Amino acid sequence: MAPTHGGPHREKGMDPNWNDNQPIYRQLRDRMVALILEGALKEGDPLPSVRAVAADYRLNPLTVLKGYQQLVDEHLVEKRRGRGMYVSEGARRLLLAGERDRFLNEEWPQILAVIHRLGFSAQELFAQTPALTHPAPPPRGGDAKD
Repeated sequence: MAPTHGGPHREKGMDPNWNDNQPIYRQLRDRMVALILEGALKEGDPLPSVRAVAADYRLNPLTVLKGYQQLVDEHLVEKRRGRGMYVSEGARRLLLAGERDRFLNEEWPQILAVIHRLGFSAQELFAQTPALTHPAPPPRGGDAKD
């Protein structure tokens, strides 16, 4: 069955497919976080209503509310009585700090272990990195001057 209507969350790129690896409310929370990090939802923007998300994705409204409540508990979203939920001021900055910290503490040690195990040098790794997205760092030992 097709969704009942194409609400604003459809335009912002929320994927309608759910997996069985974790609860749907958690997946919904993670998708909203991704939209905030990507800039599709900006500070002060309203979140799609609980009813609209529940109708569009055939979810129980309590499931949607539970996902949204996690965002409120994390201070990423604020409730405005009678008006809905909105992305909080500083939400993206807070998310970036948390994601960067998680990456450095959880993912980077594993990546670094593989780099060492395979014997890569920094130069070899940067040579494989697309210059447009990640320019090479300046040479060590001083400023690069033209």
